[in-house]
Amino acid sequence: MMTTDQTTVASGDREEWLTRYYFTRAAFSAIWVAAALTAGRQSLAVAAALLILYPAWDAAANLVDAARNGGLANNRSQAINVAVSAVTTAAVIVALTMSMNWVLGVFGLWAILSGLLQLGTAVRRWKTNGGQWAMILSGGQSAVAGAFFIAQAQIPEAPSIANIAGYAGLGAFYFLVSAVWRSVTQMRRKRA
Repeated sequence: MMTTDQTTVASGDREEWLTRYYFTRAAFSAIWVAAALTAGRQSLAVAAALLILYPAWDAAANLVDAARNGGLANNRSQAINVAVSAVTTAAVIVALTMSMNWVLGVFGLWAILSGLLQLGTAVRRWKTNGGQWAMILSGGQSAVAGAFFIAQAQIPEAPSIANIAGYAGLGAFYFLVSAVWRSVTQMRRKRA
């Protein structure tokens, strides 16, 4: 049986974990954007690898976060997000053999689904974890961006990895805002 002190430590560990997780997600996305806008624009092979890596990373990140917060059974929206991102990774591989329009369409569908699932996770965490307003905005904006991607994929002109880099950059921004918000809140609590 856990004592009150052990419960507080476990809760504090979860708080610190989520803050580190958001910083990590922000850093990964920022690095991905930089790689996409430099090497990804100059090499089709690098662009393809980056396009496959992005949803694969999302699947892995959600899996680890859910595991750290009670497991997939207790985090259904993240469990579904893991599956959606894994299927998206495979779909991107297939779409790359067709055209960038297909890739953008796949990313659009994924952005809608993963955005709504992220929004669901943030709403569930609202009462127990700070900084979730940024994750709610991020999830909602992801869904809107996904609809825009699907519309853009219908245009005859082929898109590039730069179209997706803007989306990833906004994701980095929202994860960073949430991480900073949580860090400031945690520092204030420690001082009080």
